[in-house]
Amino acid sequence: MKTMTLAKVAQVVDGQLILPEGSENLKDKEISGAVNDNRKIEKDNLFVPMVGARVDGHDFIPDVFEKGALATLSERELDNPAGPYIIVKDTKVALKQIATEYRMTLNIPVVGVIGSVGKTSTKEMITSVLETKFRVLKTEGNFNNEIGLPLTICRIRDDHQVAVVEMGISDFGEMHRLSDIAKPDIVVMTNIGQCHLEFLKDRDGVLRAKTEVFEHMPKGGVVILNGDDDKLAVADTLGLKKVYYGLNNQQFNATNVVANGISGTKATVSIDGESFDVTIPLPGTHNVMNGLAAAAVGKQLGLTSEEIKNGLESAGTIAGRNNIITVRDITVIDDCYNANPVSMKASIEVLGKAPGRTIAVLGDMGELGKNERQLHFEMGQALEENHIGYVFTVGDLSQEINNALNQKNSSCMAHHYDTVEKMLEDLLPIIRGGDTILVKASHFMNFSTVVEAIKVKLA
Repeated sequence: MKTMTLAKVAQVVDGQLILPEGSENLKDKEISGAVNDNRKIEKDNLFVPMVGARVDGHDFIPDVFEKGALATLSERELDNPAGPYIIVKDTKVALKQIATEYRMTLNIPVVGVIGSVGKTSTKEMITSVLETKFRVLKTEGNFNNEIGLPLTICRIRDDHQVAVVEMGISDFGEMHRLSDIAKPDIVVMTNIGQCHLEFLKDRDGVLRAKTEVFEHMPKGGVVILNGDDDKLAVADTLGLKKVYYGLNNQQFNATNVVANGISGTKATVSIDGESFDVTIPLPGTHNVMNGLAAAAVGKQLGLTSEEIKNGLESAGTIAGRNNIITVRDITVIDDCYNANPVSMKASIEVLGKAPGRTIAVLGDMGELGKNERQLHFEMGQALEENHIGYVFTVGDLSQEINNALNQKNSSCMAHHYDTVEKMLEDLLPIIRGGDTILVKASHFMNFSTVVEAIKVKLA
């Protein structure tokens, strides 16, 4: 992290730099990065210990010095530390201060990915496109909040040419804080859906919260909007340049969309009047939309249509996000990282296009506010419309999915359970060759255990 010496870090966080005997000459040495996980320490990192409900990161300070950390932050004085440390009031606040200062020294474009649904998949597709030309730093995993984002910014190095950062919120004001750190030059907004309604109340609230980002973009910034979303189509971007993508005659448009089952999707992509055919190796129309967003970013950063096409056709999946797992002749759609009504319907549509028997294993969707039961009930219609064969639901709210199917006298064979363990007792024995199984729920349901149980069963 160029210019971020220990002395500079102490100044930025308004902290006290303590240099134990023998380390006095290190105050002008630059940190190589900032991490909050002692298992990920690299040489000359700054360790940022955080106090959690169960673990106090300060307990790992001796370990990080053994692993090569240059220094550590600390909320208290340390006894006989093996290296320099900076005393601060709050290490979380200090991390944000460091990332904010460091971002101001960077001269590479930062792309922020925002939206109710599809942020991670879109981030991955944007990265795939940009990597045809640039060295790209992207958000890893779910590092999209007020801890993860500054850690991501602190990972940017001299050889990176673009950064793609995911920005996730659940309440008003959070986007202001994230955007003040990231200061994105380009923002992609995927959609405005029914997410975090417990705090944001309705889609208009979601729009207000997410568009806080515009106040922190440069005057020459570009906002790439899903023009098929009724809220984004009329969003006020405070004078920033707008670029629209979508399936309905937008500037970046897709036609001739053909589903190849769960193996991918074909489409003709049009960019400012120039067209090319592409096969995106990910299922679902929603991934065509993600691809259009990536194409729009690529175009803004000077990529050719050929480079964009190559990037789209190289896109891959990640665990928990519409990740396709094939064991023998059985397919598992691992989409258990998170869930909301829009993403769950999209996943059900993908499952409905699969050959053979289809099995949906669904759990509760969180933070949906006062209409949470009705929103779960509506998933029953999506299952019926897509002719899903078997439905296994777990959780209090997911009982409504089962209720909906029973009321419709659906052809879906629906079963509801109070626990994952009880559900697995019935699910695992019926799996047979040719099945396609969707596993989908909000993260707190811990449905990754369902995916692992299926994989163990099939091993």
